[in-house]
Amino acid sequence: MRAGRTRAYIGLGSNLDHPARQLEIALTALAALPGTTLVARSRLYRNPPLGPPDQPDYVNAVAAIDTDLAPLALLDGLQSIESAQGRVRDGSRWGPRTIDLDLIAYGAATIDLPGLKVPHPGLAARNFVLIPLHEIAPDVAIPGHPPLAALIAALDGGQLVPLSADPSPFAG
Repeated sequence: MRAGRTRAYIGLGSNLDHPARQLEIALTALAALPGTTLVARSRLYRNPPLGPPDQPDYVNAVAAIDTDLAPLALLDGLQSIESAQGRVRDGSRWGPRTIDLDLIAYGAATIDLPGLKVPHPGLAARNFVLIPLHEIAPDVAIPGHPPLAALIAALDGGQLVPLSADPSPFAG
């Protein structure tokens, strides 16, 4: 990793319009963000929706990037990717969506700004984030949280189903 770059982790999720394809499109777009390199990605996982049960299952993954972007600029980039993929922000939480990109962690930073909380506030309760994150960065330290393995042990990961045996090939 080059000096000045920050390792960030992005949670990806979709349950509309061919969700696995939506994640692949978003991963390509992440790699194209200015000053950003996609360095790792988890395999894809299927899981029931976190919110209302009357919606399709989600497909989720986690990506690691090295970026020169400041946290708010990165957030802007993530939201631009979401918009380009048809994400509509109507104020509802946990509803169906074409793509959802969450900034899970940004280096060792703790950020509490309007519209951006890092580490992501729901991280510790989400197996669909913790398990893929552990897959690509088992030793990452998330500020304010115990080790990933301890967080995972406290959750029921039974409804999370990998969609492939291994992560997709990645050339980073």
